Amino acid sequence: MTKIALFGQKTSTSLTDIIPIFLNYLAENNIRYCIEENFVEILKETTELNLNSIETFSSYEDLDKSIKFFFSFGGDGTILSATTFVKDSNIPIIGVNTGRLGFLATINKNVLMEQMDSFFNDEYNIIPRTLLTVKRSDGVEIENNFAINEVTVVRRETTSMITVDAYLNKEFLNSFWSDGLIISTPTGSTGYSLSCGGPIVHPSNQNFIITPVAPHNLNVRPLIVSENEKINLKIRSRAEEYFLSLDSRNFPLSTDVELTIEKADFKILIVEAVDATYFTTLREKMLWGSDKRN
Repeated sequence: MTKIALFGQKTSTSLTDIIPIFLNYLAENNIRYCIEENFVEILKETTELNLNSIETFSSYEDLDKSIKFFFSFGGDGTILSATTFVKDSNIPIIGVNTGRLGFLATINKNVLMEQMDSFFNDEYNIIPRTLLTVKRSDGVEIENNFAINEVTVVRRETTSMITVDAYLNKEFLNSFWSDGLIISTPTGSTGYSLSCGGPIVHPSNQNFIITPVAPHNLNVRPLIVSENEKINLKIRSRAEEYFLSLDSRNFPLSTDVELTIEKADFKILIVEAVDATYFTTLREKMLWGSDKRN
């Protein structure tokens, strides 16, 4: 029997109209499901569904790895959190967007039910997304030490800039005197990196983007490098700590701690409808072709 998982967050809006219909479809088609335990509580507060006997999960460890799909209700930020449950299980994630159009959550809730038969009849596209992984020089393990969008180091508790000494495969690249430095995947190229002047890179490209955050020197520009590069960062600051961010997960670290960033040994699988493409999403999100003056 087919089984799926459901996940969402408190920031997910407008769930009351889609979740009951969605669960009814599952029941009618004899599809089993489990729900992340915090999401169950959210649904109890926002719907009148009786979910007391529903199977739940709370982590990667207790998630049933035999499930066919991991449905994420929310936006791109919800999918970033969803990756911490899926990790290297190769369970495809279906991002159901309950708000504005997202780059990862591309299935709008208003058309979700029209797509359901296609998903369960294996009529969809799977887009593998490369991840970054991070290691600390002091050997301390970082929980969920991977990122689908970007790894960022930024200043902490100071108005002064930090200096990030960057090395590619042990060869010195540059000392970035700035508010921070972003190491982005192609998936994350439309996120924080883009807002700091980085380029848009198609997810199929095997690259990483190094983007400084508000650099002091105007001749410092974003750089695209091969995903096979091993990136080492050393941070110098007037403060004794800096922030390391993996997608939306933040960690304060001592400036004594150096970082090694490289491609993770697994990918996250994102489901797209057969009639959807990256460029369709890009045009809609960026409003390309909407200028009537042309």
